[in-house]
Amino acid sequence: MRAFRTLSLRSLPLIGSCTAALLVPLVLPLGGAAQAVDSARGAAPRMAAATQSLPLSPLTPLAGSSDEEGSGDASGPTLSLAGQGIPPTDTEPFSLLGVIWADPTEQVEGQVEVRVRDSGTGDWSGWLELDAHPEHAPDPESVEAEGRELRGGTAPRWVGAADAVEARVAPAADAAPESLPDGLSLELINPGELAADLLAPQPQAVPAAGDHVGPRPGIVIRSGWGADESLRESGFVYTDTVKTAFVHHTADTNNYSCSEAPAMIRAIYRYHVVSQGWRDVGYNFFVDRCGTIYEGRAGGVIEPVQGAHTAGFNHNSMGVAVIGTYTSTKPNRDITDALSLLTAWKLGLFDVNAGGSANRTSQGGGKYAKGTTVRMNNISGHRDGFATECPGEELYKALGTIRSTATKLQGR
Repeated sequence: MRAFRTLSLRSLPLIGSCTAALLVPLVLPLGGAAQAVDSARGAAPRMAAATQSLPLSPLTPLAGSSDEEGSGDASGPTLSLAGQGIPPTDTEPFSLLGVIWADPTEQVEGQVEVRVRDSGTGDWSGWLELDAHPEHAPDPESVEAEGRELRGGTAPRWVGAADAVEARVAPAADAAPESLPDGLSLELINPGELAADLLAPQPQAVPAAGDHVGPRPGIVIRSGWGADESLRESGFVYTDTVKTAFVHHTADTNNYSCSEAPAMIRAIYRYHVVSQGWRDVGYNFFVDRCGTIYEGRAGGVIEPVQGAHTAGFNHNSMGVAVIGTYTSTKPNRDITDALSLLTAWKLGLFDVNAGGSANRTSQGGGKYAKGTTVRMNNISGHRDGFATECPGEELYKALGTIRSTATKLQGR
């Protein structure tokens, strides 16, 4: 599938107030048009998305392989660890996985690891550790949490095309096996397949909303990445404004092609909604490593849609997740340009200075107790509102440059 790039800062002058209309590349929906294209070309039916849930069972010691580097052999002596897991198991095809549990307020105090078999080569991967802390979540007393069976979960992990899996969840060294959360289950997500080509971008005149609104970047809307709208809640939840843009990373692989990004987003969406019980995908926007911006949670890219990304501060904020892990990997220029463009535009719509700061009051459930007022940068990292490494040290260090560039784009 062809990816559409955002407006690049390399060719964009840093402008003042945006008073003229802008020509903005938007991606048209797939929908029936894409299906018609498939049929006209005689394409095979597209693979349907699916979720497989595999309950974990007590394993003492946990099933495991002495082949820690994953040379392709899933047999061998077991590891002397207590906990829960799944032995090497053949599955239906999947590309993303995560472990969930019953109580969304609990955490796994220990280690969660998986290994998968590549469906193309038949080789097993080495052990992959999943981020076991529920850092991206709805606020506990929010509309999202009302009347829904929310579940805790690790960060999802993209593993590519796979058809077998092994998992182990071990409690901390000083904890008993029964300290693990109840209802542990391994979720395997197949994002399904889309048409081979998207429709071409359609230029559309978008008038500037007022002074200090950055130029609107190109955004791949939900139908462009293939969102199954039947999965999410039918309504939308809006807040009053957007005061803060929280930057995240997905704590996922960096070894993906940009053409895979739509499938990765579909898989994260399905994990958040089907596996964890959220009303929609948690982030308001995604950015891939090629700088393409994608609409996340539904409700309109210009609206103050409440997401589920920074517990305690989901109200009056937006969350944008960069696909990948940026703990030791520096974000490239495409990523930082895209974040600068997106935040300059979206914060500007609500007359917010991208380089400024504001008082924010915690709604509870995160780093700060409910009612605590904190001064935050208007472009902040996830760690500023929650006790987490997200968005990774290298991406966090880049936020100063992103703020400076976004401020200039707003003409301030």
